[in-house]
Amino acid sequence: MDKIALVVGASGIAGSNLAIKLISQGWNTYGLARTPNLEIEGLQPVAADLLDPEGLKNSLADIKPTHVYITTWMRNDTEAENIRVNSMMVRNLLDVLSVHQSVQHVALVTGLKHYLGPFEAYAQDGFLPETPLREEHPRLEIENFYYAQEDEVYAAAARDGFTWSIHRPHTVIGQAVGNAMNLGTTLAVYATICKETGRQFRWPGSSAQWNGLSDVTDVNVLADQLIWASTTERAKNEAFNVVNGDVFRWSRLWNKLAAYFGVTAVGFEGTIKPLETEMANDGEIWKSIARKYNLKETELKRLASAWHTDLDLGRPIEVMTDMSKSRKLGFLVFKDTEEAFYQLFDQLRRSNLIP
Repeated sequence: MDKIALVVGASGIAGSNLAIKLISQGWNTYGLARTPNLEIEGLQPVAADLLDPEGLKNSLADIKPTHVYITTWMRNDTEAENIRVNSMMVRNLLDVLSVHQSVQHVALVTGLKHYLGPFEAYAQDGFLPETPLREEHPRLEIENFYYAQEDEVYAAAARDGFTWSIHRPHTVIGQAVGNAMNLGTTLAVYATICKETGRQFRWPGSSAQWNGLSDVTDVNVLADQLIWASTTERAKNEAFNVVNGDVFRWSRLWNKLAAYFGVTAVGFEGTIKPLETEMANDGEIWKSIARKYNLKETELKRLASAWHTDLDLGRPIEVMTDMSKSRKLGFLVFKDTEEAFYQLFDQLRRSNLIP
């Protein structure tokens, strides 16, 4: 049977890399975004706004996907608005696709805010779970747009009869431009600025994150799990954590990343020193760097998401993610995290995004 994939959010960090992998495996792949990704060879772009049901209906009129991968979300000022907008996006999409009754599986990418709480209460006292994080942990007793997105998928699955999977990566490491949550590229840009200006590569986060164990998710590991869960019978109708499979301490990795860029690392010095503050006035500096090295992207905000990096690195607890559930079912993909960072940095250079 033909496999027809619709990647929703195909311009983002998870969606773009998933689309590349699907195409390489012979899938007929459509990529939906408000501004479609035109740089992926073989991807069939679909321009649509998930908040515009009529426009969405027109854009998807002739597309009958068997597998839908939802990798996008929209940031709003409050969690109540996050819930309203992001649940509507999922609902509108699945309502439009319901007409054709072609969908066999829907995979939704969320993340560790499922366990750590939404932006307004992220990793705060009263919302700190036991680690390692496990899928069996109950939902927090607080509003969370990830829960609302899940509920839309569950409701549509009950109505239309498709199977589903939920994927909860830790920090996703991979290449994307214009992505709202992009720690790897943010650190690469910050290190580049430090090298160019002679500044120190200063740890911005907490003592707990500096000294504790952590893990992250390489974008290719996430893509592999999405495809695995959507095509493996025993993995359907389940929620899965997804990380590389190793653990590390930032106290070691920070120095390694600094050495890669040839900058001086400074570790935790007693207080959190937010990267958003450190980089607040670096927009013009980045433009001058981009001009000097003829880089592809001159806008700092299109590459760096310091606010999100601060959320991750400022948490008051160490955060590790248990992978036993998917391992037991046969998902055995592993990625060395240090190599994942170096490979990202090399890719950013090949793409002319950093010098």
